[in-house]
Amino acid sequence: MAWAGGVSYLLVVGLLVGGATRASGTVHAVGSLLAVSLLTGVARRTPLLALGLALFGSTAVVLGTPVTVHENLAASYQGKFLSYLAVDIVLGFIVATCTRRAAIASVSVAFGVQLVVIGTFAHGDNLTVNGVIALLAMAASCLVGLLSRERRAHSAALRAQEVTEAVTAERLRIARELHDMVAHSIGIIAIQAGVGSRVIQTQPAEAHEALRAIEATSRETLAGLRRTLASLRRTGQGTATTSEPSPLTPPPGLADIDRLAEATSGAGVHVEVRRGGAPRPLPADIDLSAYRVIQEALTNVVRHAGTGSCRVAIDYGDEELSVEVVDDGHGANGHGAPHGFGLVGMRERVALLHGHLSAGPRPEGGFRVAARLPLPTPVDVPVEAR
Repeated sequence: MAWAGGVSYLLVVGLLVGGATRASGTVHAVGSLLAVSLLTGVARRTPLLALGLALFGSTAVVLGTPVTVHENLAASYQGKFLSYLAVDIVLGFIVATCTRRAAIASVSVAFGVQLVVIGTFAHGDNLTVNGVIALLAMAASCLVGLLSRERRAHSAALRAQEVTEAVTAERLRIARELHDMVAHSIGIIAIQAGVGSRVIQTQPAEAHEALRAIEATSRETLAGLRRTLASLRRTGQGTATTSEPSPLTPPPGLADIDRLAEATSGAGVHVEVRRGGAPRPLPADIDLSAYRVIQEALTNVVRHAGTGSCRVAIDYGDEELSVEVVDDGHGANGHGAPHGFGLVGMRERVALLHGHLSAGPRPEGGFRVAARLPLPTPVDVPVEAR
């Protein structure tokens, strides 16, 4: 198709040069300018060949078209020089799409050919006027090509930045998920292992319970890791497998708080769970984030508070969900203050949902973590009267 366009362009230029002998030079120039549209396919595949054809055709129109009776020589050539606008159009495309070296070479050759032709057939004031017009037209086409090139480069840079930000956000999400899931479980396992090793000789029943808790926590953590890895594999394979049902267990939520409290109690910290408002199903992201905030706060209590009890409060409000974890331990003044990635991850989770997190020591002693997560406005569905 591209070669057919190139041949058609040469045929049209031949008709302009050999036929329509009574038409003025301006008419021939406009005809050659319109004929350059036939080189679209050639320009897309081989831009330099398209430039050569355009230069050949425009120069042939300038040199080969005879002067009519009612037209003087200077006016005839002045009109025919407009045919080089076709060359400028191809130049703009080359500057926009080709390498810098190819663009500079193309501009140099095109300008040299036009300068020789105009200098040969234009005289006096016409020489200056036509030279300036040719230079301005070429500069305008090159400027348009440069602007198009910069716009495409800017768009590509924006797309690359979006991809990088998406990858970074996904890495942070995975890091938060792994930290919240693994840190709590490993903390409980470490405490239960220590208890079991101390009482295995004197209290076999207590050691058996510790080992049972270690086994249950390990299985739960392993299932969570498998779920996360399966999600990563589906992301890496694209969207083709996203519609496949996952055989793994769903992510945890507030419905699993009692089980989390039981596991934490097995680690030596009794957890009192209080619920307020009307419990109801929540969006998956809010449900998971609230669970992870409570889980991380309980992990910090087990590791750093040095206390045997804490309180978890969950309040289902009309416009927001509030969760709070309070203990009466050492707080931020004790050994190993909770200032690592746990609090950072909690703040990121809550911020992504446009919520608010506060964490710090209590005036009466201990530590408090509280999060408020806005809930979507429920849609009222009108009920038809019967």
